[in-house]
Amino acid sequence: MRIDGLQYANWSERIFRQMRDGGLDAVHVTVAYHESFREAVLNLELWNRWFETYPDLITKGLAADDVKCARETGRTAIFFGFQNPSPIENDIGLVEIFHALGVRFMQLSYNNQSLLATGCYEKEDSGITRMGRQVIREMNRVGLVVDMSHSADRSTIEAAEISERPIAITHANPHEWAPALRNKKADVIRAVTESGGMLGFSLYPHHLKDKSRCTIESFCEMIARTVDAFGTEHFGIGSDLCQDQPDGVVEWMRTGRWTKEIDYGEGSAASPGFPPMPDWFQDNRDFANIEKGLRSVGMSDSEIKAVMGGNWHRFFAESFGPR
Repeated sequence: MRIDGLQYANWSERIFRQMRDGGLDAVHVTVAYHESFREAVLNLELWNRWFETYPDLITKGLAADDVKCARETGRTAIFFGFQNPSPIENDIGLVEIFHALGVRFMQLSYNNQSLLATGCYEKEDSGITRMGRQVIREMNRVGLVVDMSHSADRSTIEAAEISERPIAITHANPHEWAPALRNKKADVIRAVTESGGMLGFSLYPHHLKDKSRCTIESFCEMIARTVDAFGTEHFGIGSDLCQDQPDGVVEWMRTGRWTKEIDYGEGSAASPGFPPMPDWFQDNRDFANIEKGLRSVGMSDSEIKAVMGGNWHRFFAESFGPR
């Protein structure tokens, strides 16, 4: 089983076919960055059209059983998520509405401070807000996963403590290996994994050691060390693949509507667009390279199966239903 914990591609029939060629049984896709409620609903509507147009390639995912169904029918199950809580605006009641519409993950912040938590680019991390505590409780109730991928350290640790259900960091790497603002320090990973949560290893170059020049050996050795330290059952892949997106989309991701200036984030003024992917992971057909790399660094078949999809599948089964 192969499951990717996060992608934000410029979706097309070509990419859907590459998912099938790469044996992807399920993918968590971003359907909102800075969108309002109405704008997020329009993105969900667009996905409904893709499901109707390409029923032989993709299917809507709502529960873990949908991954098995997709696998048995040669399709990829698509699970929806937000990288920012902006679609719920300031209305906690919209948490349940979006779960009913099929959303299964929501980040409590993107790079900035939100109504719920602090983003990783803020100088001061005030932790989970009053509304954030209430929204976490509501997300726990309906079965919407708390995702802290872009959140700051204190906020992430507090979310793991407050949440009565395991939380996720769908796409990031250990800060010790690659000291990007978005990557997670050991105490953050420990807080998430000790409470039963998941982390998806990211392939986005700004999250990698040596960035676009990162070798598959380095990436897989990092995975092996991390699972040894925190437990194999807490990790998967969250590629953060942004395939075929125009460079202008990076501006939207980082800037949204909150500033008139261009925020280059972890990039630089010299390269404001998307960085080149490593040569060993260009698109969804390259997941087999990761499996081979994990085997070459000494991970067992059972460990590889868990990291490549088994752990995410178990997490889906435990997380998506109401309590």
